[in-house]
Amino acid sequence: MFAKRWAVAIGALALGCTPAPQTQDAAPAGGAPAAGLAGVKDDASAKDVVKIAAGSPDHTTLVAAVGAAGLTDVLASSGPYTVFAPTNAAFDKLPKGTVDDLLKPENKSKLQAILRHHVTTSVYLLEELKDGMVLGMADGSSATIAKKGADTYLGDAKIIGSARGSNGMVHIVDAIVLPPSR
Repeated sequence: MFAKRWAVAIGALALGCTPAPQTQDAAPAGGAPAAGLAGVKDDASAKDVVKIAAGSPDHTTLVAAVGAAGLTDVLASSGPYTVFAPTNAAFDKLPKGTVDDLLKPENKSKLQAILRHHVTTSVYLLEELKDGMVLGMADGSSATIAKKGADTYLGDAKIIGSARGSNGMVHIVDAIVLPPSR
C-alpha cells in the first residue's frame, strides 16, 4: 500500500513558554532526515493537523498523497486550517488505478489541486458549519456545506469525525471532494 509516514510538524507555542527540545527525525528508509517543518520531532506540543493525520491508521493514503504533492510542510505551518481529511476507504471509492496515477510525479499539480480542495485557511468547528455555507478552499475554488438531518457534508463527503489541532481542525470525511472543472 502507500507509505504510512506523514512527517510530524511543529506545534504552536504560547508567548512566554520555553520551547520543548526539538530534534530531527531519524533518517527515513533510504534517505537523509526529513527537512523543513515536517521534519521536526516534537512530542511535547499539541498535535497539529499533520500529526493528527499521521497518527491515524485510517489516513495512510492521504498521508502518502500529501507527501507526494509536496504539501506536508505547508500543512505543518501555523495555519489556521480546516482540513477535510478523506479516509483510506474514501480513496478506495475512486476508480481503480486513480490514486496510483495521481501519485506519479507528472501528476503532482493535479494531486495538489485535489488536496487543496480539501483545505480552507480558516478554522471551522463542526457546529459552525451551516447548511448552504460556502467555503473558500485553498485551491481558489469554493465548496458548499450541506446539512442532512444531523449529518454535515462538504459536497458529497459526509463528516464522520473531527479533531482539534494546534493549527486548525481536521474533519474526517468519507469521500473525495473533487474541485470544479476549470
